[in-house]
Amino acid sequence: MSAWGGAETRYFYELTPDRILDAVEAAGLRCTGRCFALNSMENRVYQVEVERGEADGEVSTSHLIVKFYRPGRWSREQILDEHRFLFDLAGYEIPVVAPLELESGGTVAVAEDLGIFYSLFPRVGGRAPSELDDETTLRLGRLLGRLHNVGASDPAPSRLRLDCESYGLANLDFLLESTSIPESMRDRYAMLADSICETARPWFDAASYQRIHGDCHLGNVLLSEQGLCLVDFDDMLNGPCVQDFWLLLPGKDAAAQARLRLLLEGYEQFRSFDYSSLRLIEALRALRYIHFCAWIARRWEDPSFKRVFPDFDSERYWYEQTAALQEQAGVLREDVWSVSR
Repeated sequence: MSAWGGAETRYFYELTPDRILDAVEAAGLRCTGRCFALNSMENRVYQVEVERGEADGEVSTSHLIVKFYRPGRWSREQILDEHRFLFDLAGYEIPVVAPLELESGGTVAVAEDLGIFYSLFPRVGGRAPSELDDETTLRLGRLLGRLHNVGASDPAPSRLRLDCESYGLANLDFLLESTSIPESMRDRYAMLADSICETARPWFDAASYQRIHGDCHLGNVLLSEQGLCLVDFDDMLNGPCVQDFWLLLPGKDAAAQARLRLLLEGYEQFRSFDYSSLRLIEALRALRYIHFCAWIARRWEDPSFKRVFPDFDSERYWYEQTAALQEQAGVLREDVWSVSR
């Protein structure tokens, strides 16, 4: 299995508006016909209006979210691992958005004749914060501590393990086989990726692994009058807890160090943190660069990816990616994150 599920995925050409509504109604709901797409590159996500009954002679309505998983990416068991994690978190009153139970039973259905898995979720209000003040950062740290306590309570046997093999070398092999990297930079890019993985592998081997969010950046944090809520567990995996920290940091400067201290201060009110795992941050950053390139390459025949990443097959793009790996190889052994207890 690749770092993103199956070796090949399919597209959503046959997912017409009628079939979207049919899928929702197959779950035992009645749609009004109002439906609009939400922003998502990997999957297809829609807000759908449904009828809830009559009150004072008028039909009442509400909205829910239907998510269609990209065909070939995750197996049913991998999706169910995500859902089990969400239910575990919700059971401890941790603010996440768990899927709805379907009339047919379970939380995963298959769109008729399409072979596309889908699930329904309640709609949750809020906004993604563009910045975090100190109090919100502390609260987010406390939330991560609670989340990781639950994450450690059970395994996710079908989910990916975040390490140099899955996120680094497997993706590098795909990039080289797909000829995505221009010939002039292939050897340099591959050498840097191999070197980074060779350096970081012992650190990953020594790390503790458990269920984590996996893609915990500010875009997946909702802020509302009710407080903070973590959303989009589509990339949940088995990994070191520090993965859920570094994407929340605005770079590597003093401001990032200060934010990390506040996150850890809140976190340790609920859970101890392994400070030796901070050395993984720059390795994780490098693996994400490789992983992101392979993600685009795997989807390159999807027209939406060509529109969003028009420079992907250019020399300039790969020059910048190679330079980014060069920088990461240089800082990997530096004590960039010197936060102490």
